[in-house]
Amino acid sequence: MSRMPQVTARELVAFLQRQGFVEDRQSGSHLTLWHEGSKVSVTIPVHTGCDLGRGLAVRILKDAGFTVEEYLSKR
Repeated sequence: MSRMPQVTARELVAFLQRQGFVEDRQSGSHLTLWHEGSKVSVTIPVHTGCDLGRGLAVRILKDAGFTVEEYLSKR
């Protein structure tokens, strides 16, 4: 299993948007993305200048239907 690198919320949002997710709504610093095809929604805390925790980034990827390996190969 590959180790998740440190990523920013912006990097993760950009990856998910390339995979077909679109911005659904934002509440404060939390951005919700929606994927129409798979009917999946994920929420990402967007704090400027801060990396997401590795565990949180992995959880968001998993919720969106991706593995760390898929993220690393497609980013």
